[in-house]
Amino acid sequence: MANLVACQLVSSPDVSVNLQHVEQYIAQQQPGDLIVLPECFACFGAGDAALLLIAEELGEGAIQEALSAMAKKYKVWLVAGTMPITTSKSGKYTATCLIFDDTGRRVDDYQKIHLFDVQVEDGTRNYLESKYTQAGEKLVVVDSPFGKIGVAVCYDIRFAAMFVAMGEIDVLVLPSAFTRATGRAHWEPLLKARAIEKQCYLVAANQGGIHANGRETYGHSCVISPWGEILSEIETGSGAVSAKFDPSEISRIRTNMPVQQHNQFRSYLV
Repeated sequence: MANLVACQLVSSPDVSVNLQHVEQYIAQQQPGDLIVLPECFACFGAGDAALLLIAEELGEGAIQEALSAMAKKYKVWLVAGTMPITTSKSGKYTATCLIFDDTGRRVDDYQKIHLFDVQVEDGTRNYLESKYTQAGEKLVVVDSPFGKIGVAVCYDIRFAAMFVAMGEIDVLVLPSAFTRATGRAHWEPLLKARAIEKQCYLVAANQGGIHANGRETYGHSCVISPWGEILSEIETGSGAVSAKFDPSEISRIRTNMPVQQHNQFRSYLV
């Protein structure tokens, strides 16, 4: 039985060092596992403008090549957090989550839809993700050995209609860089709510510490059951946590409480 794995990092602005840490944690897992990396895994802590310098065209570039090679070498499914992918707009990139199968093939990619333009009572205070990031426009659900995987990123978790629009999924993956302040208030209840609503496993991989520019992220990466139970969790710092993927547990819960059959509402991306 394969594992669902959440990797937590405290990423720096140094891409090569971050990729070394990524491979370190992937190498500790088992072939056939599903591994999720956090948002901005390759470069974090130098400000959003710095991501323009490492942005790659989709399907090309050293970061994508390294991720593909790791997935193939260790024979794992890899949900590669987010990284900057170039767009046709000057000075803009997408925050793109790349999904690789266990042969190293990129099977899909998701561009973060909801951008973090908010004020938070922390050291950073003003967040304006849209200054350099172009929002995505499509939902992504991937067929896999783990059933249907729904893909979302960080701030997306606050928008319940997005997950209704995904339809039935078996695993929800959520690469994140949740701030410490908002994480303490909302991380766990939001994650549990989405897992309970969708009656699916949820793998949330967060950044987890203080970064080079002083930005503070909350950590508490975890795997949550379709019943809303935290199966494994790491609080702060770098590391990886895992839990067994049991499709019979999904079937049992959905049979006993057929929420999707009872649902009288639908939601669509506008």
